[in-house]
Amino acid sequence: MISRRTLLSGLAATTAAGCTPGQPVSTARPYPIAPPPPDRATLGLDAVIDLSRSVAVSDFRAVRQSGMLGVIHKATEGGDYLDTAYAGRRPQAEAAGLLWGAYHFGTGQTPGARQAAYFLSVARPGPRTLLALDLEANENNPRNSMRVDQAEEFVQAVASATGRLPVVYVHPTWANGEPLPNSNLSLGARITPDSILARCGLWVADYHDSPEIPLAWETTGWRLWQYAGDESDGKPAYGQTNIVKGVSHCDRNLFNGDAAGLRRFWGAGQA
Repeated sequence: MISRRTLLSGLAATTAAGCTPGQPVSTARPYPIAPPPPDRATLGLDAVIDLSRSVAVSDFRAVRQSGMLGVIHKATEGGDYLDTAYAGRRPQAEAAGLLWGAYHFGTGQTPGARQAAYFLSVARPGPRTLLALDLEANENNPRNSMRVDQAEEFVQAVASATGRLPVVYVHPTWANGEPLPNSNLSLGARITPDSILARCGLWVADYHDSPEIPLAWETTGWRLWQYAGDESDGKPAYGQTNIVKGVSHCDRNLFNGDAAGLRRFWGAGQA
């Protein structure tokens, strides 16, 4: 299994992420807003984390009390791997008043449409479930990285099945078809503005003070920005991410808007 943190932490180092609809976010109890990350105070709402089963979760209520509004959890990878923590954590997060999202790690071994069908069968999205495609290098098996045409097929299949486009998680270098600085891996082709991928909301992964926008999204910009990841006190982002309680570690994301905009965006998709 590939961890996106392996890739993105390396990039940061060399240059210095049919079920019952979720419960609505409760406004009855005021929760403190987490302090903004350094140098990013005016760049977005610091209220979204993403997780997988490698993250230990003790209490989603503590996550919510840390000011987080949304959780995006890994559901599947390729055509046959499912994250075993996904199903059990969903009702816990929703009961805590958190928006719930599901992401799929794309691979090259299976047609995009088949991966989409598998993802939806595991994610079981309701109308308020954010859907996401994680499009990045498969470092341990580069030849098994998802291609542009497979990603487009995945997105089209999700849109046909749900009426919504997923957001696309991608690093600017990867999206632009350029080689990655550590591994020299490349997507092999640039995502173009006329691709269906460019109609999806951009979840950009960039561990700098401001994100680089891939060329395909140059006119629309980012919707989510993964600005930091955290695995241990040995990672560069440790001090920026450990304010979120209830989890052992997490990736941190800004939303390009306010809390009301986040709730509107979460289940809407873009088309």
